[in-house]
Amino acid sequence: MTRARRATAHTLTLALLATALAACGTESRGVCGVVIDSTSYAEPATSRADVSGKLPAFAARCDWVAFAAVTGASESSPCRQDAVAIAATKQENPNANPVVEDRVRSHRVTQILPKAMQLFDCPTEGQGSDVLGALRYAAKQMTAQRRPGQAHRVIVFSDLVNNRGELDVNRLDLAEAARKRKIDELKAAHLLPELSGYEVEVHGFLRAAKGSDPDRFPMLEAFWREAFEAAGAAGADLL
Repeated sequence: MTRARRATAHTLTLALLATALAACGTESRGVCGVVIDSTSYAEPATSRADVSGKLPAFAARCDWVAFAAVTGASESSPCRQDAVAIAATKQENPNANPVVEDRVRSHRVTQILPKAMQLFDCPTEGQGSDVLGALRYAAKQMTAQRRPGQAHRVIVFSDLVNNRGELDVNRLDLAEAARKRKIDELKAAHLLPELSGYEVEVHGFLRAAKGSDPDRFPMLEAFWREAFEAAGAAGADLL
């Protein structure tokens, strides 16, 4: 290989590496929300194991994290946790030193799991679960921090059995036309969260219904996928 070709190949390799690292950085950092269902969506040990097992890896992909609890009145609930800015600020790291950034992140990311776990202990606020209210509250916090060019992600630990207010999934008509009508009603009433471009990841989705009502489960899954789509979500994993 000639010297010119070697130089060209070396330049191309560096460019590809820089692109890959930039893509990795974009993927690995984002504005995030954590929603914890405090209304017993599963056995306490199971739900807490879900969070302790899955949340740390999720938090490592975030620069900023908001919290919301599912209660009987989620948006007005006094059961709150302050958001955590994981990334170092310009004041903390004026020279963008990666060592300083890693040190700040390593400390702050450890705050995420304890804060989330405390939301399991929210006091009972009426009967039922206001899942939409919790999603709206998380989305409002994230929208206030919206950063173009970064990923926006929400992780939800809940069965999504909303049975408060204008949505009771246990009594919902799940025929296709009826699902669409209900979603249109929720959107018109501004009861769907604003999730435009957000990635949604749900753990514990309809955990009890999978076994107790297998005929209804696929239609409930379709309803929530359609609801998240109507809310603007870029995608929804119902796990």
